[in-house]
Amino acid sequence: MRPTLRLRLTLVYGSIFLVAGFVLLAVTLLLFRREFPLGPFPPAGGGRNLKQVIVNGDTVLTGDAATQWLEVQREALLATATSTLLVQGSVALVLVGAAAFLSGWVVAGRMLAPLHRVTATARRIAAAPASERGLHQRIELHGPDDEVKELADTFDQMVERLAHAFDGQRRFVANASHELRTPLTLNRALVELAMHRRAASADVVRLGEDLLRINTRHEKLIDGLLLLARSDQELGERSPLDLADVVTHVAEQTAAEAETAGVKLTVLAGPAPAAGDALLLEHLVRNLVENGVRHNSGPGGWVRVETGPGPSVTVSNSGPAVPAYELPALFEPFRRLTGDRVTSAKGSGLGLSIVRSVARAHGGSVHASPRDGGGLVVTVTLPGSGARAPLDLVYRDITE
Repeated sequence: MRPTLRLRLTLVYGSIFLVAGFVLLAVTLLLFRREFPLGPFPPAGGGRNLKQVIVNGDTVLTGDAATQWLEVQREALLATATSTLLVQGSVALVLVGAAAFLSGWVVAGRMLAPLHRVTATARRIAAAPASERGLHQRIELHGPDDEVKELADTFDQMVERLAHAFDGQRRFVANASHELRTPLTLNRALVELAMHRRAASADVVRLGEDLLRINTRHEKLIDGLLLLARSDQELGERSPLDLADVVTHVAEQTAAEAETAGVKLTVLAGPAPAAGDALLLEHLVRNLVENGVRHNSGPGGWVRVETGPGPSVTVSNSGPAVPAYELPALFEPFRRLTGDRVTSAKGSGLGLSIVRSVARAHGGSVHASPRDGGGLVVTVTLPGSGARAPLDLVYRDITE
């Protein structure tokens, strides 16, 4: 585990203090020894040969013996003083060093507290159900105009600009989609008018049918963009509902399409009480079911929809093998497994993007994994409502 910045600063502070303390102790010893130099005593009486009498118990020393005894005593006293200074100085240095490390830890923590605040805010933004929904948060650090406050203010400015950019992008998508609806509606009216004229030839009718199909695909694309823009917004109000009811309703509406495609649609509706926007959740389930039907392996394929506690919705289907590394790209707008970005009969490439956006708008999550034998298993988990659900389990084979 890598040491934290606080620990590294504490070690630096404490190490500098210890090094300075050892240097101070060494200088003190050097000055002490200079005050008590070693060397022979000068002859008594300024060079005259006078007797020196040292009484050591009952022993009387005179002359050179007395001088030698004095030198031994001085050396012993100097050694004792030096040892005492070293031991006590080292002990004091260790104690004060420990206090210095503790003080360094406290001071480093106080100095780094604003950085922890910046990190906590960044984590809250990153942990939001959708990153752009957490951009309203700010650090708003108060204090002296130092480097840390400059960093916090710069971070706030960056987040504010990102929030404006995301808001502008959503407004543009919504406004552009609304503006595009009018010419498409006009095109549909003109084509239908030309097709239903008595003088319309068979070629004109066939051309009109082709144009209407293309127009329908474009309308679905615009509806998907509008839904995506709407689902990217936070939910204002949530209503209690049961995902089992939503799944059953969607399955009944998509049963005809599944039967035409030769795909067996099965619903296992267990109690799954939740809270949210019923229309958005209906779009979520519909996109998952239609995605499973349209990207199936053709006649003989199957789609299975399950609901359960969590609450959760799981849609699994047969179909072509899906590489695991391709799964993240499938949730991006206009992305398909084949890499085709053009609207086709299988959809506009917004289905799974809308699923993810709706799930995030409800504070939930989406998990997709390749199924053994081909196809996908997509599970959407939402926060529970806390409501009690009836303890029954409904199994329906919709296409039979």
